[in-house]
Amino acid sequence: MSNNDYNRRYQDVIVAAITSNVTDREYQIIITNDEMVEGELKVDSAIRADKIYTLSQSIYLRKFGKVQPEVLLKVKKQIDGWLSE
Repeated sequence: MSNNDYNRRYQDVIVAAITSNVTDREYQIIITNDEMVEGELKVDSAIRADKIYTLSQSIYLRKFGKVQPEVLLKVKKQIDGWLSE
């Protein structure tokens, strides 16, 4: 989730959990390969907007992929929803 500028300036990256356990759950966005700009999903998956983590770049192994900007906007709206309630 964190952009390249943030990643260059800080030792951490900000990520959202992605699961292949796609159930009807609040604060998740279903994604398929159609929503991927980079990378590939083995199965349809869900981004968990309620599971945001920071990882040290020293343990960050590789970039999984990148979703379309519209998907990232949906994630941000979901985060805003649970932050402002």
